[in-house]
Amino acid sequence: MPVIQTKTKLKKELNNLSNKLDLGLVPTMGALHMGHASLIKKAVDQNENVVVSIFVNPTQFNNKEDLDKYPKTIDTDIQLISAISDKIIVFTPAVSEIYPDTIVPKTYDFEGLDKVMEGEFRDDHFNGVGTIVEELLNVVQPSKAYFGEKDFQQLRIIQKLTEIQHIPVEIIGCEIVREDHGLAMSSRNERLSKNIRQKAAFIYETLKTAKNKFGTENALNLKDWVIDQFENNHDFQLEYFDITDVETLTPIKNKINNVKYRAFIAVYVEDVRLIDNIALN
Repeated sequence: MPVIQTKTKLKKELNNLSNKLDLGLVPTMGALHMGHASLIKKAVDQNENVVVSIFVNPTQFNNKEDLDKYPKTIDTDIQLISAISDKIIVFTPAVSEIYPDTIVPKTYDFEGLDKVMEGEFRDDHFNGVGTIVEELLNVVQPSKAYFGEKDFQQLRIIQKLTEIQHIPVEIIGCEIVREDHGLAMSSRNERLSKNIRQKAAFIYETLKTAKNKFGTENALNLKDWVIDQFENNHDFQLEYFDITDVETLTPIKNKINNVKYRAFIAVYVEDVRLIDNIALN
């Protein structure tokens, strides 16, 4: 299984493929888990050739401490990938390969998708995401690229990125993979104590109850209910809970027939920030 560190060598490897038009890309930041594995497996099932990138992108971290703490498990990651298929191309560039001059993100107009929820609390985060994803899409030139719905706002922004930058790729959203007790799989989960990791099922249970209530209750009252649940659970600190239109990510005011809605949540626990979301209708 080729493991490549430079864009020049990657392009050479891709030029040698027998079918360059049937190519899937799975961008990751490493610390891979079964959620990532599900993306990679889907890419392998749907494409003759697959590239998995592993790159901890500094421009999407607004907190340097969070960047420093992000787990780096490259050897274990490569083992997980090779167990899925030994034909996958792994791209593991250094920061200097992606940002040869200065580590600064590009600036995009995502038409407001980046101004709510995560964008409200993480300055320039989505410019950083857009910068690395655009770079990877231009280097690899895949026909399909795969992203998890746990980062649903990111998924919508990447779809918008390909539209405004005219990048010919199909963006595939993949269902959230959860631990047995319901916590959405994340590399950050490894930083939780065993006890709190089990208790964190509370986040998903709250989302499921909110989904059940959404059919009959006022959306603003439902938001107040969620806030109350977290105020009464002292293990967790709620950063935000929002219900938005799936397409525009506009926060709900009044429910509109035939509009799809999704609930989004961000929570701090043991100084670890966890996000999750659920389709409401």
